[in-house]
Amino acid sequence: MSERIKPVAKPFSLREVRLLESPFQHAMQMNARYLLMLEPDRLLHRFRLYAGLQPKAPAYGGWESMGVSGHTLGHYLSACSMQYASSGDDAFRKRVDYIVAELAVCQQKHGNGYVSAIPEGERIFREVSEGNIRAQPFDLNGGWVPWYTMHKLFAGLIDAFVHCGNEQALAVAKGMGDWTYRVTARLSEEQWQEMLACEHGGMNEAMANLYALTGDEKYLQVARKFYHRAVLDRLANGEDCLPGLHANTQIPKIIGVARLYEITGEPRYRRIAEFFWERVVKHHSYVIGGHSDHEHFGPPDRLASRLSTNTCETCNTYNMLKLTRHLFSWEPKADYMNFYERALYNHILASQNPQTGMVCYYVSLKPGHFKTYSTPFDSFWCCVGTGIENHTKYGDTVFFSGEDTLYVNLFIPSELQWKQKGFSLRMETAFPESDRVLLHLIPQQPTDLTLQIRQPWWCTQPIRVRVNGAPQRARLGEEDYLALRRRWQKGDRVEVILPSRLHTESMPDDPNLITVLHGPVVLAGVLGKESDPEPRVPVLVTGGRPPQNWLRRTPGSPLTFRTRGAGRPEEVTLMPFYRVHGQRYTVYWRVVTEAEWQRMDTAYREEQKRLQELERRTVDAVRIGEEASEREHNLQGEKTSSGDFNGRRWRHAVEGGWFSYDLRVLPDQPVELLCTYWGSDSGGRVFDILVDGKKIATQTLDNNQPGSFFDVSYLLPTDLTASKEKVTVRFQAHPGRLAGGVFGLRILRLEGRQ
Repeated sequence: MSERIKPVAKPFSLREVRLLESPFQHAMQMNARYLLMLEPDRLLHRFRLYAGLQPKAPAYGGWESMGVSGHTLGHYLSACSMQYASSGDDAFRKRVDYIVAELAVCQQKHGNGYVSAIPEGERIFREVSEGNIRAQPFDLNGGWVPWYTMHKLFAGLIDAFVHCGNEQALAVAKGMGDWTYRVTARLSEEQWQEMLACEHGGMNEAMANLYALTGDEKYLQVARKFYHRAVLDRLANGEDCLPGLHANTQIPKIIGVARLYEITGEPRYRRIAEFFWERVVKHHSYVIGGHSDHEHFGPPDRLASRLSTNTCETCNTYNMLKLTRHLFSWEPKADYMNFYERALYNHILASQNPQTGMVCYYVSLKPGHFKTYSTPFDSFWCCVGTGIENHTKYGDTVFFSGEDTLYVNLFIPSELQWKQKGFSLRMETAFPESDRVLLHLIPQQPTDLTLQIRQPWWCTQPIRVRVNGAPQRARLGEEDYLALRRRWQKGDRVEVILPSRLHTESMPDDPNLITVLHGPVVLAGVLGKESDPEPRVPVLVTGGRPPQNWLRRTPGSPLTFRTRGAGRPEEVTLMPFYRVHGQRYTVYWRVVTEAEWQRMDTAYREEQKRLQELERRTVDAVRIGEEASEREHNLQGEKTSSGDFNGRRWRHAVEGGWFSYDLRVLPDQPVELLCTYWGSDSGGRVFDILVDGKKIATQTLDNNQPGSFFDVSYLLPTDLTASKEKVTVRFQAHPGRLAGGVFGLRILRLEGRQ
């Protein structure tokens, strides 16, 4: 079966590219070691259990013991398949073959094409097939995103076929595809759209790929039906409907739409994909290339107040890179690869601990925070699944090809074997620590070919090129690729110089909140060990000077710099974000004048005195949003949740809900309850505060003190604390209203009572 859209540029298979020594090769090796630590039979536990077969090993913990069990196996199949293709190590092909054979046994036991490790999966999908659909964003008929989990298994099986040539994997995937067709055959359009309100991963992509491999039209029919109109129609009409949406729920849908464009040629699908990419990359993304805060999109170009511990879910960037590859194949322009490079170095590479191979769920951009990694056998988050794939396929985008064109997209040390052309290339470079890239061309016979070398956006001037030592006057095309057309001979050498520089980028909604980069590499300020107390994050006094004037290189440490005359209250060291591990850091910097710094410093010192006085008077305090502290204080509630804002954690309750804590008091002594609120909160925030069931106040939050946090003190009379060691403080929203957000909660001695 031929596809309708012929790509302008095509990726090489992972078999054709081998990484050379670099941080990317190291990341791949650490990931490979972890893949071999995992036991396939433990990942297969629930597949066998729910097929009525005896499991061969106990199940893993974390998400693999929860409602999305089985999702990791799909990712693991993909990761092992791609690792085999990237390395040729037969140990990974053997694992793929074993897992596929086990899945085939489970599928045969079910007898209908179905195979899964989803708890109650058969009941869930039986009800779906009958049109009995109850959908929430992450719940379908009482199951945690079942179609999402099925997509991971489809993808793993298809990768096993594509990368390992495993025919049985395609047979199992076809059985699952036939089952999917039957399960959804009787659904009306209204029922489809109701079902698709629940996160369903890239089921449209999976079914489109299955159609592309088999030519079976029913798979294309189902792929088209996995079209979530509530989001995709609005994107097709050029509407940025993303604010408030769960970010990674959307991206796989868009990848599927892109795949459908390639198969059907329908312009609407392309329009959706290109518009979505443009909005996410240019209006919703942070400097490291990631996006989302607490997994959700916010308002476009408003990121300055969204720097929390839960920024930049790694799954999102994994999927954005997949989408970018599709768009580049249609129109090979540097804009796509500029984003790809940014996200690859500063998010994907930065998300793996190079000492352990463990990966991040979120990459925190909260100033003064640190990276948190998975554990080997008890996490299995979604970002562990995509994470074990990320580090197997660094070679998949370094080069693309046209009919007689070779695109050099990324400057990663690697070797290419272009077998179709009888053409090899070896790229040697220490980039980004060096600005020199050397390409060794080895055609089997003289070959006419255009070498297209990306002109990066961050270069201070056009890249310089020499062929066999001779300077070239190469033409820079409209898409910012430098074209070298000639008959290449064995032994030809192309030297590329990439003029790099220090430069800054500002937040779109706050020009005085900046990041520092060298070339494409984001630099982070290191602020002490992860185990250290939360630091005072420095600010920069630059006087409007460029970073070359207030940063100095650290001798003997590549891409490491130290501020000079700019750091307040002290100078600070900056280094590539992808090298920062086990340390507190900041990526975003506040730039102020000297006078502003003096005022900030005075206010800081006064605030420290105030906090010291509060600590002296504190009987008990809850660290809002921190699991251990909230558990210690017996958090209870309904319709309550917690999150980050402006560097602080909050808790609130919605739709008439409530939450409560148990706090220590002083028996027979008057104390006060101190609550911290955000002064710009508004929108129906009216709630009662009760102590052991007795209302002591009604609080309304409606822009009380815009732009700042403020405290409210509530006296607890002695009759509420008489003979008590603790009391229960409850925040009860009025009907249909919100309680909170509460950012701080303390019991204090009254002034003068020690």
